[in-house]
Amino acid sequence: MVELDDSSLDRVFHALADPSRRAILQRLAAGEHTVGELAEPLPMSLAAVSKHIRVLEASGLVSRSVHWRTHRCSLNAEPLAAVQKWLSFYEQFWDERFDALDALFRARKKKKK
Repeated sequence: MVELDDSSLDRVFHALADPSRRAILQRLAAGEHTVGELAEPLPMSLAAVSKHIRVLEASGLVSRSVHWRTHRCSLNAEPLAAVQKWLSFYEQFWDERFDALDALFRARKKKKK
């Protein structure tokens, strides 16, 4: 698994912050697509989609290959694994807090009986 430094993690979160970029990633999860195919369902110009793809490339989430005039994009999920690792700390944090809150509620309920 790839470890991301803070600036890389910032670029991934920035890329994920936009719903159009998330839609592009979702389509790429099904397999490689051309830029035109990725642009098809989106309500924006091909140039705008290309800008979104550049942001995704900068984050490491997308790689692009060029064959003549055809640009093909594919998903690179490794940065998402690093984000998941970062988020898992907070998942554990909240699990512990909710377990403590649950124990408090159970103790109060038991005390009332």
